[in-house]
Amino acid sequence: MDAINWIYLFDMAGTAVFALTGALAAARHKMDPFGVIVLAAVTAVGGGSIRDALIGATPVFWLTDSNYIVCILLTVLPTILLVRYPNKIDPRLLPIADAFGLALFTIIGVEKSLAFGISGMGSIIMGVITGVGGGMIRDILCRKIPLILRSEIYATAAMLGAITYMGCYSLGLDNTATITLAMLVTLSIRLAAIHWHLSLPAFDGQTKRY
Repeated sequence: MDAINWIYLFDMAGTAVFALTGALAAARHKMDPFGVIVLAAVTAVGGGSIRDALIGATPVFWLTDSNYIVCILLTVLPTILLVRYPNKIDPRLLPIADAFGLALFTIIGVEKSLAFGISGMGSIIMGVITGVGGGMIRDILCRKIPLILRSEIYATAAMLGAITYMGCYSLGLDNTATITLAMLVTLSIRLAAIHWHLSLPAFDGQTKRY
């Protein structure tokens, strides 16, 4: 199987994973079935849609390939039927699933941006936007501060993964190895942050009074 097919499979896997995180978040907030589908969809395609609009890849990918919509529905419908008690969902499931989606989509974003002639630095930025965009929309709709705006190591993991990809790409490494290594970097950093509760220093804007 060539690299393009692998990329497409990774994209579908990322779509399913992020759709699952959106559906689980909707379940925890007791949304109706329509709300679950909407939240899953914007989580799954939100980041990629922003990326495509910025790099001029229009119409955006899911408007020309219905497989993405089918993938979302096939992920969401069983979730609606099986998740009867949202409060009993293991709280670790959502961030772990989100970490896999972050790793997959970040590298997809870099890969597609390079294919459209975007510079290396621009492709890194597009990779981060692809990885964090859907989750940011999901959190906003759930009335939560998006992970990217908190002190948790989230966007940093995506950025380091994207930089790893560009480094391997510049060195001329095999495409499959480059994608795999970059995904592992993003995933490992994010899972380590979840497991050990790692975070960046939070900005304290309060003025000290003497």
